[in-house]
Amino acid sequence: MLQAFSKWLLYSFMGWKKDVRFTLPDKAIICLAPHTSNRDFLIGQLYARAERQRSNFLMKKEWFFWPLGLIFRKLGGIPVWRDKHTSMTDRLANYAIKADWFQLCITPEGTRSLNPEWKKGFYYIALKAQLPIYLYGLDYEKKLIQCSKIITPSGNLEQDMKEIKLYFKDFKGKHPELFTIGELEK
Repeated sequence: MLQAFSKWLLYSFMGWKKDVRFTLPDKAIICLAPHTSNRDFLIGQLYARAERQRSNFLMKKEWFFWPLGLIFRKLGGIPVWRDKHTSMTDRLANYAIKADWFQLCITPEGTRSLNPEWKKGFYYIALKAQLPIYLYGLDYEKKLIQCSKIITPSGNLEQDMKEIKLYFKDFKGKHPELFTIGELEK
């Protein structure tokens, strides 16, 4: 029932399309960009329900107040304390190694604001736990959810991040002026 309603709402009523060429394995990192609006969360949740997918996601701890905290945890949310220097990347990678199932969706910009310096935690989690990174783009102009590339981290952070950023360069977020892949070295 929820799946059918989510499909109708996302694809028929809202007019979104999908071009997803891969099935997610039991263990993966989902790199989702651009992230320029809170609406991205709604689109992602509708997509997950419509396609019977479930993944965890990171969100700043300030969103985990009552009663929203209960809802976000139920949906797979993991609060992030940005002011503390914790080894969350290491903890998540170690958990992924031991778990039978681990799918984590991360927005590499780490914010809905313009940020040319993308966070690299998702890359380090994938590298340490030897997980593939599935690149999911949200294009509001085309109303398209697309995943047509998978990155296997090589350990060459600069080269792999360049390839990831180039994948997302043509996607138009809800607020395109708030998205950048930053300067890429040649």
